[in-house]
Amino acid sequence: MSFIDYTWLVPLVPILCFLIVGFLGKKMGPKLKYGGYVTIFGAAFAFVMSMLVSYDFFTSSAYSDPGYVTSSIKWFSLGGFDINLGYYVDSLSCLMMLFASFISMLIFIYSLGYMGDQGERQRRYFAEVALFLTGMLGLAASSNLVEMFIFWEVMGLCSYLLIGFWGFNHPEGDDKADNAASAAKKAFLVTRLGDVCLMAGLFVLYEAMGSLDYVDVFNGANLAAADPDTLFLAAMLIFGGAIGKSAQFPLLDWLPDAMAGPTTVSALIHAATMVKAGVYLVARCFPLFAMNSEVMLFVAIIGGVTAFFTATMAMNNMNIKKVLAYSTLSQLGYMFLSIGAGGYLFAIGMNEGNTALMAAGALGYTAGCLHMANHAFFKALLFLCSGSVIHACGTEDMRLMGGLQKKMPITSITMLIGSLSIAGFPFFAGFWSKDLVLDVVFEAFTETGDLTSICFALLWFLGIVTAFMTAFYMFRLWFMTFKGEPRENAQHCHGESPRCMTLPLCVLSLFAFAFGFTLLFGWDGVFTISYDLATQVWQVAGGHAETGLHWVVELFTNWKTYLTIVLVLIAIGLAYLMYVKKTVNPGCVSKNGTSWLYKTIQNRWYLPEIYNQLSWKLGYDVALGVDYFDRHVIDGSVNGLSNAVISGGDLLSKAQNGNVHTYAGVVVGGIVALFVVAIAFVYIFGGL
Repeated sequence: MSFIDYTWLVPLVPILCFLIVGFLGKKMGPKLKYGGYVTIFGAAFAFVMSMLVSYDFFTSSAYSDPGYVTSSIKWFSLGGFDINLGYYVDSLSCLMMLFASFISMLIFIYSLGYMGDQGERQRRYFAEVALFLTGMLGLAASSNLVEMFIFWEVMGLCSYLLIGFWGFNHPEGDDKADNAASAAKKAFLVTRLGDVCLMAGLFVLYEAMGSLDYVDVFNGANLAAADPDTLFLAAMLIFGGAIGKSAQFPLLDWLPDAMAGPTTVSALIHAATMVKAGVYLVARCFPLFAMNSEVMLFVAIIGGVTAFFTATMAMNNMNIKKVLAYSTLSQLGYMFLSIGAGGYLFAIGMNEGNTALMAAGALGYTAGCLHMANHAFFKALLFLCSGSVIHACGTEDMRLMGGLQKKMPITSITMLIGSLSIAGFPFFAGFWSKDLVLDVVFEAFTETGDLTSICFALLWFLGIVTAFMTAFYMFRLWFMTFKGEPRENAQHCHGESPRCMTLPLCVLSLFAFAFGFTLLFGWDGVFTISYDLATQVWQVAGGHAETGLHWVVELFTNWKTYLTIVLVLIAIGLAYLMYVKKTVNPGCVSKNGTSWLYKTIQNRWYLPEIYNQLSWKLGYDVALGVDYFDRHVIDGSVNGLSNAVISGGDLLSKAQNGNVHTYAGVVVGGIVALFVVAIAFVYIFGGL
């Protein structure tokens, strides 16, 4: 028996938990936390099953050749298009299933304490998060792009429900409830823009490939035989879906507003589900994207620009959750930057037959996947720590906190570990992946020429500056929250959070520190991608697990690594001088909030205003056009037809006078008319 054959159980059990909790949770009552324990069981089962599936896969011959295991059944047919349901197991899907189920399980345990005062409403919460997890696990295990899209939309629905959770009855009042409802609608509508692009991309891809099954789509021979222009269009549209779901520029404005939901939901969206889906989509479709270097360059540019601009937005924000939200956007940008830069090198290497460039490009894929996993751990940790602080202080405003280190020692230490990791402090998890990302971008700069080289040089510079800003704003957050004298709300802090909330923090902090060391044990061999130029075979993983050490040696033997370390230390020191020692006044940089740069960043580079104006202008013009079409074309045609029928009826009614002579005259007139028409027809066509 192979556990891989039961991969379908990974998303099935959580959705069964959703049904049980959704329909029977009320009967379970407070003893079972209104179904919370059932939801935790579902996540735990999914995690254990994911481990068994992963173990079976990595120890099987399929891991080396062909690099995947798949199975599917026909669901239904639409014309000549077969819709299949099944599973597709490879290194990437194993990674996604493992960290999504594991982190979700910890968040659900944490939720027992965080949502413990919500009474019966816990039932709805736990049912919805179970469905949310189902969407992510189903997406990771899907065997084709149609199945993936279904679970993609399930996550979109759940994000709307969970972001707007407080919209029904917010404990802080109607204004907060309205804000949550508005944020939910914004998230739903903005991500739908990306989803429309994704759906269009799937249509175009089917036109080019004749199939949407992974085995067919990611076949090198099939890709080589397809029309390059059609593949280019399909890749760009599919990336549009990733931009929407992962909140990249320009569709990034919805994610900070999504902080209106419960903090546990924020942790789910940012760490375990939702926003990782876009990165997963690009990584999964890497063979398609790599067929055109311009697509990969575009991916890198979007990632680099998003990483930089969202990092600036976190620099002066005072809301602890929104600072973390902007940091998520920035780190997602790093992931896209890595995969894009690596993919560009890979595409150039394929075109030139240069295996060295392809190997360098594969490192971008590896670094992106490693950073995605690292980010899942330290971002879940940071959000849950912030939830612990909010739970204790009753506010999200860091200006009302301070001095919590003694009152909340576990939360303080674990959040420090998370901050060191995301800042890229040496030997913490985020350090390894962040530096690999920047190394790949620099490699793209040195291996290209002309304008492309300049572009990658700018992207590398933006990445370096972003690393500095990340370290600064994260330690600004930590110092303002835990150091100094307790301010207004901190004075009333009731102490450390309950054990069900602190235990997940301790577990996540271990991974936030140690997970990056997996690079020492051959991460680049397990989570890499390759293409055989002779056989045209794509393969995810299948490498040797003992090869990872040389990348570690390379990191510590080049000046770029030490440059980022120095910048991180300077940023932490600057945050310490500003917010602990207070020997440097933050107001001198911003001119006490009056400088144009401060105002610009404070207003999120005026992107919300631009979006609102564009959407209003476009929406208003479209509405006017639709109204005109409705009134004059739709209503006009309907009303015109109605008037014609009425007029015709009136006219015919006048002929119905009961006079036999009139009826006889009509008949005779009709016969004469037909006779005349017949003669004319014979005359015209007979003479031809």
